[in-house]
Amino acid sequence: MVEKNQWDSPLSFVLAMIGAAVGLGNIWRYSYVLYSNGGGAFFIPYLVAIGLMGIPFLILEYGIGFSFKDSFTNIFKKVNPKLEILSWMLVLFVFIIVVYYMVIISWDFVYLCSSINFAWGSDPALYFEKAVGGSSNLSNMTSIILPTLAGVIILWAVTWAISHRDLSDGIGKISKILIPALFVIMAIIIVYSITLPGAGIGISTLLHPNWMALTDVNIWLAAFSQVLFSLSMGQAIALSYASYLPKGAKLIDNVFIVVASNSLFEVCTAFGVFSVLGYMSSTSGTPMVNLITEGTGLIFVVFPTIFNIMGPVGHIFAPVLFIAILFAGITSVFGIMEPMVNSTMHKLNWTRKKAVTVLSIVGCLLSLLFTTGISSYLLGIVDGFINNFCLIFFISIQCIVFTWLIDIDEIMDEINENSGFKVGKIWKAVVKYILPIFLFVMWAAGVVELYFDKDPFKLAIYGIILVAVVAVSIMFTRIKSDEASD
Repeated sequence: MVEKNQWDSPLSFVLAMIGAAVGLGNIWRYSYVLYSNGGGAFFIPYLVAIGLMGIPFLILEYGIGFSFKDSFTNIFKKVNPKLEILSWMLVLFVFIIVVYYMVIISWDFVYLCSSINFAWGSDPALYFEKAVGGSSNLSNMTSIILPTLAGVIILWAVTWAISHRDLSDGIGKISKILIPALFVIMAIIIVYSITLPGAGIGISTLLHPNWMALTDVNIWLAAFSQVLFSLSMGQAIALSYASYLPKGAKLIDNVFIVVASNSLFEVCTAFGVFSVLGYMSSTSGTPMVNLITEGTGLIFVVFPTIFNIMGPVGHIFAPVLFIAILFAGITSVFGIMEPMVNSTMHKLNWTRKKAVTVLSIVGCLLSLLFTTGISSYLLGIVDGFINNFCLIFFISIQCIVFTWLIDIDEIMDEINENSGFKVGKIWKAVVKYILPIFLFVMWAAGVVELYFDKDPFKLAIYGIILVAVVAVSIMFTRIKSDEASD
């Protein structure tokens, strides 16, 4: 019999969900997406995407998880046993995200340690390549980057130490500490950033609207993609967390709190990021266009370069920023790992401690594959394939299963029962008809992008991932739950 996990309070659930949603993408990706997709004009498709996809889909996920009180894979199996293999494929793809996400957090951990004496020196780009993320030179794939390897092992140990505990004592308790701390730290960073000389230049550059961009379908796809991944939609995270809610939960109210917190965080962070870039531009004379980037280039190259010219303040600013990124990353890991933990517990009749322990060991070993001299290059390939092709396809399938094969009216009654806000026919039409179309369009766009990439190394990686996921999914599907024992 699987042990019953339950949140000890609505606050634990909400903070854990905010932690799952607010991650690295909010800090290093959103500002670039906003700038490169119409500036201030991007807020229009962004808000439309939140209203049309973000909020409706999260309400659906909360409702399904809360109603069934079961794992994602078991829910699919109950709907139709033939669908179980698809559910395992989704949770496995999500688990792969944990594997390489932990590597990115380890890069941040290395930079946090390096910020003590600015070990990146005068050339942060070279430091990142040699000591942290490697390069795209395949001849380096047999070498190991020791700082990254050490960071991976330490962070997997921390994740295990927190996640293997009872839900409220582990994830719930740490979320109550890290999420408020994260918001306070980022608030301090943002307030300080907008007071820097040249901050106005950066903010003006960020928000300068290009209204003609609204006629470009790619801008709208970018907005929907940002909301999809920023809120961790359709990855069985919200469903798994909602399945631990006690009776009387205000589902829709919680959705609004999580979405508002996530959006506020990434929008305000974008102001902070571009304020710092404006400061760099005005101080060094470097044009803004040469500084604007996203991902590892922004956090691990551009920002250390800025810290170098900030003087004593940089020695305070740097570790504080890297601590904020660490908090955002580790709280997201708990959420991304949960679907696999929950599904494994139910399938194999394991305790939470055993499931988290085994998955942490497996995850850590797989993460080590990303600590070689091609760490960042390999990670980028896997991330692109998982997000642009695999996840969106299975999220589309999930949307159809939850709205066409399950009685959506019964789910709607459960959702509305204790919520201050209510949903009705419009919400039902959106999740049943509009969302599947949008999701398949996004998936098609990702497929087109992958189709034109003929790199044999990338294609080999894609093939390995697909074969491994299908094989493991078949294995889990064939296991008889009632025969499994602890």
